[in-house]
Amino acid sequence: MNTTDIIGFDDTNANGHRTHVVVLGAGYAGAMAANRLRRNPAVDVTVVNPQPFFVQRIRLHQFVSGTGDPKVGFDDVLADDVRVLVDTAVRIDVRGRRVQLASGACLDYDYLIYAIGTRRRTPEIPGAADHALSIADWTGAQRIRERVEGLAANDMITVVGGGLTGVELAAELAETGHDVRLVGGGGIATSVSARARRATRTQLNRLGVDVVDRGRAVEVGERTVSVEIDGQRMVLSSAATILATGFEAPELAADSGLVVDEIGRLRTDATLVAVGDDRIVGAGDAVAVEGMRLRMSCQAAEPLGAQAADAVLAKIGGEQPNAADQGFVAQCASVGRHAATLQFTHRDDSPARAVVTGRVAAWAKELVCRGTVENIRREAARPGRFSWFGGAKVTSTEPEPVAR
Repeated sequence: MNTTDIIGFDDTNANGHRTHVVVLGAGYAGAMAANRLRRNPAVDVTVVNPQPFFVQRIRLHQFVSGTGDPKVGFDDVLADDVRVLVDTAVRIDVRGRRVQLASGACLDYDYLIYAIGTRRRTPEIPGAADHALSIADWTGAQRIRERVEGLAANDMITVVGGGLTGVELAAELAETGHDVRLVGGGGIATSVSARARRATRTQLNRLGVDVVDRGRAVEVGERTVSVEIDGQRMVLSSAATILATGFEAPELAADSGLVVDEIGRLRTDATLVAVGDDRIVGAGDAVAVEGMRLRMSCQAAEPLGAQAADAVLAKIGGEQPNAADQGFVAQCASVGRHAATLQFTHRDDSPARAVVTGRVAAWAKELVCRGTVENIRREAARPGRFSWFGGAKVTSTEPEPVAR
């Protein structure tokens, strides 16, 4: 395609007007939204995604260590009539309702669902931009795996970040025989209860992870990392330094003139409609919803994807979308393949009393990982079937389709 290419649709058929909805991103939120939009048979759906497959982000640490594959074919999770373009959006022309793609093509839309996800925020640590790796996305995970596969025996890997992502990555690498250091920056698994933190720390110790929970990474070299502990600075060997720190959104929304928050997420009202543009609806990690504080997670992304689709369908039908409703039930982190920490939470994601650890929690975590993909598959087979904690189940008026 050249820069003048415009991808469009014949907007009418025997049943009347057809509406074209473009979904940017085919992660947990985007894939769910694309399938659910098919509740209205007069809607054409196009998904734009950088990879030609669905990436199960919560398995990236397994890909890095060689214990699992996060790739799932789109033919397995998206309905047959959802069109997929392997490309990247570089700008949204909000006035012209057109998306400019990296390939040079342009894609017209009637409505757009913004579900591009997030990336790892590079902390202001000298040398991090040049020497550190990131586990935030598929590209970053590939780079880490290449580096890890090239390490010699006893080469130390440093994981920076004591949150659940850092815990999972450090444990997975240690269990597969690597020397691993986890620099917590002030704590390990601080989002869960004291009991859950103790269980997580115990399992990390069993796997041989060198936990530096009070340490703070202050500089990254090509094969070193400088860590500050109680005011004392130490330069430690590190053949690979991996960031498992905070997230930020890509610049797409900001570059397109849309209203964003301090980390670049698209700002929406309570119904997920973009502030200042009622033809754009947001979903997933790249969205800041008015009145809601949501942890970036598949637990929030899939329900938001479903509700974004419902909001678009309501608008197409001339109705006011409902306010988004999302609650949490648990936080779960694998600590190697044979243990996990499952912390039940209140609706606002604060820790509840109940905690499950060890093999039972590992089994539950695996069920969760599989279930996220099954949710999307079921929505492809029967749009409107997916329901979530805090949301009412939608009963589709369409007949039950033949299994794909």
